[in-house]
Amino acid sequence: MPASATAAPVRPLVPLWLAVPMAAAAGALMNFAFPAVAAWPLALVALTLLLPALIGRRFGGALLVAAVYGLVLFALLVSWTARYLGPIPWVALFVLEAALTAIALVPITLAYRWLPRAWPRSRTVVLPLTVAALWTVHELFLSNWPYGGFPWARLGMTQSEGPFAPVASWVGVSGLTFLMVAAVALLIEVVRMRTWRQPLRLIAPALTVLVLVFTPLFPTTPSGAMSIAAVQGNGATGYFDDREPYGVITAQTEAMDALRGEDIDLVVWPEGGVDYDPFQDPATARRLTRLVNVFDAPLLANTATQRGEEYFNTSFLWTDEGTATQSHDKRHPVPFGEYVPDRDFYYAIAPDLIGLIGREYTPGVNPPFVDVDGVRVGLAICFDVIYDEVIRESVTAGAEVLVFQTNNADFRGTDENLQQLAFARMRAIETGRSVVNVSTVGTSQIIRPDGSTVSSLDADEAGALLEDVELRSGLTAGVVLGPWIQLVLLVSGCVTLIIAGVRARRE
Repeated sequence: MPASATAAPVRPLVPLWLAVPMAAAAGALMNFAFPAVAAWPLALVALTLLLPALIGRRFGGALLVAAVYGLVLFALLVSWTARYLGPIPWVALFVLEAALTAIALVPITLAYRWLPRAWPRSRTVVLPLTVAALWTVHELFLSNWPYGGFPWARLGMTQSEGPFAPVASWVGVSGLTFLMVAAVALLIEVVRMRTWRQPLRLIAPALTVLVLVFTPLFPTTPSGAMSIAAVQGNGATGYFDDREPYGVITAQTEAMDALRGEDIDLVVWPEGGVDYDPFQDPATARRLTRLVNVFDAPLLANTATQRGEEYFNTSFLWTDEGTATQSHDKRHPVPFGEYVPDRDFYYAIAPDLIGLIGREYTPGVNPPFVDVDGVRVGLAICFDVIYDEVIRESVTAGAEVLVFQTNNADFRGTDENLQQLAFARMRAIETGRSVVNVSTVGTSQIIRPDGSTVSSLDADEAGALLEDVELRSGLTAGVVLGPWIQLVLLVSGCVTLIIAGVRARRE
């Protein structure tokens, strides 16, 4: 094809009246790629609809198409936020995320406009790779801003039960996202330029597909086993539940009855599994000490703690000495759930809702792991499982198994617990570590380093899981290279787009 033809001004592939419903369909399909449906191939189908809808658009059209995609995706994906608090928090969250998505996806339209004019002969390689890098940049943007970000809808996280998941153990979740978008963008260019007639130009798409499908898990080294009991008490732990004094700790204790007489190295309770701060409440401390001595195993528990004027969401390792010297505070308290940023501003808008959040949690700074008889156990509290740096810090510090404690009681009957469980599964694959994911009300699971399930407790079921959990040492390439890959994609995507813009303007 002559260079002049490929360098011609890019026109929309589809009219705007068709691009908008295509974007809406892409948002719905992307939602279905996440649990509970977990139809992982739909993530690729969604991209196949959305990217052509962005090609050739002017700024306003691109903003509209991307906004429609974001509105549909997030309205469906985070609908669980309306379970108890009503529509206002749900609408606020999905509209904000849609607006950020719209802004962050516009550079992809610019790439489709500028790169073919800047480098006419590079459309089957440079253009798709730049589009994939810019998609990853958009995910990094949503993952970090505002108020610490909300990395809930990352494309790579849709693959927890798909064949592409092992790729994350080599390049991290962001690297997996990049390769998935690159594969779809390459396919789109093959179709647009009819390069299936030129076999050499099919090498890049073919290699990308082979990498996605046939990459094995990055190997880590077995280093023993630990007998871990994960206890799901199914107590009244929701924000609006009717609670009795010491009702939660009683439910957790009763769920341990089947464990009596078992050989246990560590007992794990979920986030919010203890009603009161044992460092302030002697009755709670006595109950925990009695449990630890009865079962002859330390207890990894969690509750709200107070130090001075500050409150923390704290996991702590209670021992037979009647105290805990090792603890970890949640790094990312949830905005408008565990604290209110800019409280005066938002209180003026929704005083009834903001008034419900009386306690302001402080972000933790202590390491996300504890040492249990020489074995480091990595920790992430609830939504901290979606933040790469928390997981990476624990594994690089020598954690041989990961424990994720969560409280899903405020989202009973929704997809939230299954979405979070899928993220936990991806962390097992990415790090090459076993994961113990324990919830107050379910779903709790013990997961192998390859992402398969060892044992499970369904939602709304009280009980305990006891397994000899495999320990692993060594770092995967995904853990080591993950942050560098993110940096390279961020810089290369933005720099390539800027250079293309300058060259295209000169042309």
